[in-house]
Amino acid sequence: MSFCCGASMIGTKGTLKHIRTQIHNVPILFCPVCHHIEVHYLVENEYEILAEYAHGDGAAEVDFVEYVDGKDHLLHDNCVNHEGEEPMDIVRSQIDMALDLLMVAKSLADAEWEDQLMKRLKMLSVRRDKLKNKKTSKPM
Repeated sequence: MSFCCGASMIGTKGTLKHIRTQIHNVPILFCPVCHHIEVHYLVENEYEILAEYAHGDGAAEVDFVEYVDGKDHLLHDNCVNHEGEEPMDIVRSQIDMALDLLMVAKSLADAEWEDQLMKRLKMLSVRRDKLKNKKTSKPM
């Protein structure tokens, strides 16, 4: 699993900008708490090479999957959640994991970690409440 600030990262594909070149469909990991994004570690080298070549060629846009393939089936094996999942399910899963980690932090008497986890839980609760409000405000 990939973690960022105590939350497990969500596997997805996205567009990243390298200098002036936009690279589409890059396998990335996304933190639902702090919104940090990183290139999936299994394709990091390929991304760097493609980004440098595309920039050197002056390409404005390239599609990652047109140049790199063969690892799609491995990319999200280490992710707890994936982009295609229901957002509320992702948030609930993240809250459950943060609560589990909070119990560990308390058992270790690690006050700093407890504070960090409480901040994450508050952020995740806000996100959960927004999703609930969005769901209830949709016209039927």
